[in-house]
Amino acid sequence: MPLVQSFFGSILLCLAVALPAQAQDAPKPTSWQEQYAYSLGLQAYVFGFPYVYLPSLRWNWVTVPKPAGSITPYAPLNHFYNVRDLATAEYRDGGSPNNDTLYSIAWIDVSKEPLILTHPDMGDRYFTFELASIDSDNFAYVGTRTTGGKAGSYAIIGPNWKGQLPAGVKSITPSRTNSVLILGRTLVDGPADLPVVRKLQDQYTLIPLSQWGKAEPLLPASRDVWAPFDAKTDPLGEWKTMNRAMTENPPEARLAKLTELFAKIGIGPGQDIDKLDEDTKRGLARASKDGFAMLHQVIRSGALGKRVNGWNIPPKAMGTAGLIDDFLLRASIQCLGGIIANDPDEAVYYNTALDQSGQPLDGNKQYAMRFAPGQLPEVKAFWSITMYDPTYNLVANSINRYAIGNRTPNLKTDADGGLTLYIQSEAPSADKMANWLPSPKAGSFTVIMRTYMPDKAIVDQTWAPPGVAPAR
Repeated sequence: MPLVQSFFGSILLCLAVALPAQAQDAPKPTSWQEQYAYSLGLQAYVFGFPYVYLPSLRWNWVTVPKPAGSITPYAPLNHFYNVRDLATAEYRDGGSPNNDTLYSIAWIDVSKEPLILTHPDMGDRYFTFELASIDSDNFAYVGTRTTGGKAGSYAIIGPNWKGQLPAGVKSITPSRTNSVLILGRTLVDGPADLPVVRKLQDQYTLIPLSQWGKAEPLLPASRDVWAPFDAKTDPLGEWKTMNRAMTENPPEARLAKLTELFAKIGIGPGQDIDKLDEDTKRGLARASKDGFAMLHQVIRSGALGKRVNGWNIPPKAMGTAGLIDDFLLRASIQCLGGIIANDPDEAVYYNTALDQSGQPLDGNKQYAMRFAPGQLPEVKAFWSITMYDPTYNLVANSINRYAIGNRTPNLKTDADGGLTLYIQSEAPSADKMANWLPSPKAGSFTVIMRTYMPDKAIVDQTWAPPGVAPAR
């Protein structure tokens, strides 16, 4: 036997004898197919998350009965669900409800024909109908800011409809998808104003174009909405939901390069997850699980917005993030964090769970929030600050005040023209009661400031709320 062959043979024999356990215990390497599906799948999950989340909400809001008086909607397709009462501390479903407006919510289908949204004369009352495609991005508004308060009828048109609208029906920007979410808000001036607002809501209608002008239009009450695939029993369930939603509501043609790339791992319009190889399926299952956790991390980090005086200031692209291809913002803060979000021109929301020095807000402490002279938020509609407990529900208190703002009666300004609000659990002295926002008696809390029809300084982010300061 040649010396070299004998030498290497001895080495191999030694390795075989010395390392049997290591060789046997070495894990099977992950296949390239699984790794590729996982890495590309994370990107596809971020891009397609609205096509998972919104169809799930649509099914819940259209088909799953709710208790009477619920803020969570339950109405057939193409019909409004009108919330009839302002949220109070008795409502315990979370979600940071506002205490300023009544909601009017509808899921509509414009795949066959337009629907015509009609509202009565609203006078100078603030109202808005926010219209979003199923990709979570807004495409139009009807309301005080955009169309005015006079009675009007507006055609909600899908991406493929061509035709003439009847006289008196105005057009708005068409939806990018056949499935549309309408989120309406109507301002309420306290409990005594509720009967008036309810009568206005009763006059909000959605009429198919084919029924327009008829004395008794047919308004089918269909609840024919497919259920999302169950991710708890099927690790590929979210992908199947996404694919079906994209097949019915294809992403814009301008995104073709992206959807063609995702099609390589079976994601997108017309794709069938079940036909994929097992390695690719494993990669996608990991990607959806890790992708969902990642979106939560993005929201908690606050990294996509900025923080000023302890307040989280939302990115300027909120409401239409996908239209500038910021799919991470769209999937995280805009969609997972809010379902849909207002365009900054319509409303800007600020939130904080921290005082101005960065310490968590604590119900055992007293705080003050002072607007210097000339530094109140400039808005054309209204602003308010609402208190929430750790479960994002309103906080019960002795005066039944859940929010405070420029519509609060008898607010007292400071001697120099500024405004100081008092945030604490116990009632302050009589001279401060008008400016008191009650907090929980203990534990953490969050406050959200809403500014509707904000002026330029708010939209441009050159203005920010003052910090919440511990009382001296």
